[in-house]
Amino acid sequence: MLACVEVADNLPGRVLVRDSKDRAAGTLSFTPAAWRAFLAVAKGR
Repeated sequence: MLACVEVADNLPGRVLVRDSKDRAAGTLSFTPAAWRAFLAVAKGR
């Protein structure tokens, strides 16, 4: 099973993330700074 997400990072002041296989499940919303911090941790930096 693959874990697939969609990220919309072209919105002013928001980054939206959702499960591409279950779009009806909702969307998570992050500030750009919070999203960058998450990616840094996920990448191990």
